Amino acid sequence: MTRAPRFLAAAFLLFTTTAGGTELRGHGGPVRAIAVAPEGTAITGSFDTRAIVWSLETGEAREVLLFHGDEVNAVAVLPDGRFVTAGADSRIAIWESGRQAPVRVLEGHSGPVTALAVSPDGATLASASWDTTVRLWPVAGGDARVLEGHDGNVNAVTFLADGTPASAGYDANLIFWPRDMGAAAVRVVLPTPLNTLVALRGNRLAVGGADGMVRVLDRDGTTGSEVQATQSPVVTLAASPDGRYLAAAGIRGAIILLDATDLAPVRDLRGPGMPVWSLAFTPDGKTLLTGGSDRVVREWDVETGEHLGATMTDETDPLAEFAGDRGAEAFRACIACHTLDPEDDNRAGPTLHGIFGRKIASVPGYRYSPALRDMDIVWTPQTVSKLFEVGPNTYTPGTKMPEQTISDDETRAALIRFLQRETRTE
Repeated sequence: MTRAPRFLAAAFLLFTTTAGGTELRGHGGPVRAIAVAPEGTAITGSFDTRAIVWSLETGEAREVLLFHGDEVNAVAVLPDGRFVTAGADSRIAIWESGRQAPVRVLEGHSGPVTALAVSPDGATLASASWDTTVRLWPVAGGDARVLEGHDGNVNAVTFLADGTPASAGYDANLIFWPRDMGAAAVRVVLPTPLNTLVALRGNRLAVGGADGMVRVLDRDGTTGSEVQATQSPVVTLAASPDGRYLAAAGIRGAIILLDATDLAPVRDLRGPGMPVWSLAFTPDGKTLLTGGSDRVVREWDVETGEHLGATMTDETDPLAEFAGDRGAEAFRACIACHTLDPEDDNRAGPTLHGIFGRKIASVPGYRYSPALRDMDIVWTPQTVSKLFEVGPNTYTPGTKMPEQTISDDETRAALIRFLQRETRTE
């Protein structure tokens, strides 16, 4: 059944404004994506299936867009002022301001859509999907050009300044696709699964990987510079419009500002320590927006690194009480998608309360991937450990769960002990 699009009044959303900054609060789940329009409007997408259009000047939520049947993984702004949203339901929606339903829905992907990009001339929309493909959609209408070549989830897509599409995936492949059909693609295999990429000036690309590294590559695939940006997987990147800075964020909450020319560290931004899933600079390059697992969009002064908005404390960190617990630190990468307590709802993933002894795909009310429903798996300390040893894509093929592994035996054991203690039903 097709889910009917709905529109929610913005008046029911909360926002906080302080001298020098605004915090955008209104999402009911982690903020997965941010895009900023030239006039200072932003759109955010969340695991709560919603996209929200905001005024960055006032913090007002102007429109709430409900259409997708699953988390909104990607958002974009078209040159004509329209917005684009894409989700784990495999659909892409194009919106006009003030309309209660998408003006156009793009269908063709068979897996979650994870990233969007608009070509420099505004004529083409690119989408990346876990169905292993990239699609190039003419904004004016018409069939998509399907690009096949990845062997696994495609996590990121962008365009170089000359219009060349590029994509990166879990297969560790970075592919520069030809602008014209028939030409050969340039493929670069890097040492780690790739999560995110962004175009830089000079037809260069910055790519972030599961090893915490940020690498900059030239158009021919040559690596020009690299830096250990975080100690956990880099999950999102953003480049400032003036070409000076590159922002990188990790799944454990680290945010670092780099010089876009040589990747020299400029400053660290001290957030609440929870996963940061999305980054975007304002058009003037003076402010960086960050969105993460605490459902809040924050603003940062790029030149000083100062947080603009309400004072952050450890009270916003749901794992603050477990400081020093190795298992809790391992679980930090999971908390964006899973809750532990019986009174908490499902998020992007099902609640883990009572997980041990439970059959896979059996939590009431959660929409599981079809592939999981016929699997004969019962969650035990051994099976959960195996999941993280070999990775979700291998152990539970067809899952929506982001790919991640824990290779260290002691860290996996600590995670299991933490889950046994915090998810028990007695």
